Amino acid sequence: MSVDTLGRWARAEWGALYLAVRGALVTRRWRAAPMTVGAVCLTGLTQAVQNQSWGYPVVQDLGAVRAEDPLWLALLRTPLSLFVPALDLPVWGALAQILLVFGIAEMCLGWWRTLLIAYVATLAGTLYARVGIALGPDNPFGLPASDARVVDTGPSAAVVGLAVFLGWRYGAYVTAAVVIVAMALEVALKGNLAGKEHLAAIAAVLVLCALAAVRQRRSRARSGATSGAPPIQS
Repeated sequence: MSVDTLGRWARAEWGALYLAVRGALVTRRWRAAPMTVGAVCLTGLTQAVQNQSWGYPVVQDLGAVRAEDPLWLALLRTPLSLFVPALDLPVWGALAQILLVFGIAEMCLGWWRTLLIAYVATLAGTLYARVGIALGPDNPFGLPASDARVVDTGPSAAVVGLAVFLGWRYGAYVTAAVVIVAMALEVALKGNLAGKEHLAAIAAVLVLCALAAVRQRRSRARSGATSGAPPIQS
């Protein structure tokens, strides 16, 4: 593949997304993604607090989700769980994911849509864990009972969901497909709770994409009907 061909492909794949991000940065500069900055700060704060002997139980009580917990309690903890880094992973990874993906999403979609999609993706993973454990390890979509005690926190499901939605919204279909295939390979190779939750998050976001596509078609149909209506005779 020549450099010119690669350049044309990159413009076709990421051009619309690049223009949206560039426009937000040019017009609003450092104010382009205030929610993302707050999310990074919140994630850093929860990491610092949970590493303290007095802070660990506080963070667990407020933001640690387990499938063995009562559903009402898990639902209360899920919003904060996005910003509680997993203790077995480096915190800089969570911070980088939020800064990059949340930042791009906020500049392109706005802060409330970004949070909505992130929450839907995370909630889908949280609810899937309960279904998977109920199905059991012998089912291809199931999980072992021991996963009910796994602490399920971090932004990864939200990040995956946002990446897929952005890919669909701005025509970066190859990028969205690569994310989906990568998550499917993760499940095929590891088959762990996190990987299957990522697939659940993708499934939920694809439903959001389908709903948004239907809404867009109906909006265009109404606009076309209005523009094509005959003039009113006086």
